[in-house]
Amino acid sequence: AAAMASGVATRPITDWDAYRAQLNNFVWHSGLIMKPVFAAAKAAPKRIIFSEGESEKVLRAVQTVVDEGMARPILIGRPEVVSNNIARFGLRLEAERDFEMVNPESDPRFEELWKSYHELMERKGVSVEYAKKEVRRRTTLIGSLLLKFGYGDGLICGTYGMHRLHLDFVETVLGRREGVKNYYTVNLLTLPERTLFLADTYVNYDPTPEQVVEMTLLAAEEMQRFGVEPRIALLSHSSFGSADSPTAEKMRIARRMLHEQHPELQVEGEMHGDSALDAEHRLQIFPNARMREDANLLIFPTLDAANIAFNLLKSSSGEGVTVGPILLGAAKPVHILTPSATVRRIINMTALTVVEAGQDA
Repeated sequence: AAAMASGVATRPITDWDAYRAQLNNFVWHSGLIMKPVFAAAKAAPKRIIFSEGESEKVLRAVQTVVDEGMARPILIGRPEVVSNNIARFGLRLEAERDFEMVNPESDPRFEELWKSYHELMERKGVSVEYAKKEVRRRTTLIGSLLLKFGYGDGLICGTYGMHRLHLDFVETVLGRREGVKNYYTVNLLTLPERTLFLADTYVNYDPTPEQVVEMTLLAAEEMQRFGVEPRIALLSHSSFGSADSPTAEKMRIARRMLHEQHPELQVEGEMHGDSALDAEHRLQIFPNARMREDANLLIFPTLDAANIAFNLLKSSSGEGVTVGPILLGAAKPVHILTPSATVRRIINMTALTVVEAGQDA
């Protein structure tokens, strides 16, 4: 009903049973984990900015987003390139009817945007001319500025280029959420026998104990958007004190801090990966473990460990659905994807961004 009332649904919904069946079929391809996210997005669609609006993957994802009534897309790109690509890929999208177009070369808000960027950067060596050039050519910068001024509700970027460069623009323009000291990323991966969340896969090379704690709390909060109760394992090459090393000690300190500050959380560590995913094995090693079930949130001691583990699991999982990277700690709903992101992952992340925008409103 909300999709119809908002004008996002492309045609009136007259057969609600068929509509629900269609939603169930749509969800099936993304795993049951996404079902509450898709339902919430369709119930209250938001304006989502896509920085790479000319991309084939983005346009194919936007077609599904429009068909499903999940969002009102805003595409950054050259209108003639976008319309040519829509025709070339056999899509049914139409500017204005289905999405808003932002042309970096002629958008009437250009002056407002470059002046804002220059004000942010004038003491960091950025001249007026350079600010104008950057706001014409850096689509994630444009998207961040549009989001800052309320011209959209969320931002999707990162389908090409380096994650760090996109994050730099997000940090410069939007900054961090109040009370949050750093950014982190968590990835969701559905395997045949379980669903896992893994952090931090993209941002912090060697987080401090305090950052491990903050990352854990933000990731646990994010899991609740999926209706999942977090069971947290702090991972290490050490198992409950079996080895001494800086990374093992870091995870032990983080575990103590979490137990003291957040006794309500199911969190245990430091432990091996197999102990995290096999509660029976864990309890044989450490019978007094606070967490009695298999973990579903894996917190790694370094970015190397998290990123390698995620990509190995993703590659070996076959048809496993991946969602992310989900950016944690930003002041606004923004997510930086990766060049390997599939159309399905862009759709999944769009739905999640819509839900975050609704909850942050």
